[in-house]
Amino acid sequence: MPKMKTKSGAKKRFRVRGSGSMKRSQAGKRHILTKRTTKNKRQLRGSTGVDKTNVDSVAAMLPYA
Repeated sequence: MPKMKTKSGAKKRFRVRGSGSMKRSQAGKRHILTKRTTKNKRQLRGSTGVDKTNVDSVAAMLPYA
C-alpha cells in the first residue's frame, strides 16, 4: 500500500506538540491591520491550541504527525 499524503496546507498551519495536542497560529494578523486596535493586534500574537471539535479533522490531514 502506498504512503498516505499529508495535506500541504495543513502542514504549513499546524504543529503537533510533544503531548500530542496541536497548536495553530491565530487568524486575523495578515493584512488590513490599520483598522485594528493595538490591543487587538497584541492579543493575536503567539499561538493557541486547536479546538477539540476540530482535532479529529486536523489529525486526518496530518497522518504521520
